[in-house]
Amino acid sequence: MATSSAAVRAAATGAARLLRVRWLVRAPVWAYRARLGALFGSRLVMLEHTGRTSGRRRFVVLEVVGRPARDTYLVVSGFGSRAQWFRNIQANPQVRLCIRSRRPVPAKARVLTRDQARAALAAYAAARPRAWATLKPALEHTLGAEVGDLPMVTLDLAPPGRVSRHDGALEPLEGPGWPSR
Repeated sequence: MATSSAAVRAAATGAARLLRVRWLVRAPVWAYRARLGALFGSRLVMLEHTGRTSGRRRFVVLEVVGRPARDTYLVVSGFGSRAQWFRNIQANPQVRLCIRSRRPVPAKARVLTRDQARAALAAYAAARPRAWATLKPALEHTLGAEVGDLPMVTLDLAPPGRVSRHDGALEPLEGPGWPSR
């Protein structure tokens, strides 16, 4: 048993180190922007959000931990409330979401309550016990705390055919930073 827990601790330490290698963490963003998001399957999505002070578009690839409804994706902030993307969506919840290799679609981010987040995290752990056994220690090592209060966000897709700019106006799907078909 001690060997097993030592292996989990070693895996958590290694995973936490990998999360600090910027080019490695950013590589999935470039894959999504090259329309290769299908390589990651349906468990990952790319979130486009607006920087709260710069106003610039920012991108992050996140794991989907649940699908409470057909057009709703549930994601967790693995770095807690200090994650830049999380702070940005709190300032401006109008976002775009890339699913597989599809074009970005408008969505609205909503932070779950603490009770909703705990229930969703428990459901994820029950559905994916092996992944959770490795992920939980890695998150705790990275955060330096228990994962029970990680913030969770729902991303609700907007009606198809229009994209919401981050200032609330509407724009066509083509735009700077996104290849046209």
